[in-house]
Amino acid sequence: MSEKPGNPLAVTLFSEILTNEQLFRNRLGRVLPKGMEISHFSVLNYLARTGGERSPAQLAKSFHVTRGAMTNTLQKLEWAGYVHIRPDWDDARRKMVTISPAGRQARDAALSAITPVISELVDELGEARVRATLPVLRELRSKLEPDD
Repeated sequence: MSEKPGNPLAVTLFSEILTNEQLFRNRLGRVLPKGMEISHFSVLNYLARTGGERSPAQLAKSFHVTRGAMTNTLQKLEWAGYVHIRPDWDDARRKMVTISPAGRQARDAALSAITPVISELVDELGEARVRATLPVLRELRSKLEPDD
């Protein structure tokens, strides 16, 4: 006999978040430029927004992934010409990553492709409802982020 969950609201919240994330990733994955994955777009978007250079370890920490996972993503981005990876002149054991001009173009193309999808969802849900939901989502994220 299976036990009933102790907090149905928590289980429902968890289920909705996971289902929505999967559906959203699938929808966005279909409109991203050929060969680009959501993880690629996320890194390019982060580098474009923050500017400057970051080490792979800093990027891994920012995205809450392992260094190995970030290295894999960065290798694919470098192969595509979307990022430049150079040795850190102060510490030869480290590398530094920056977005390339081609990476900026790829990020902009991806943003142009996903913006209509997101805008359509916002229009269907209603801007006021979406705005009202954002504070709850932000607070949830702040509670889930590690304290570091």
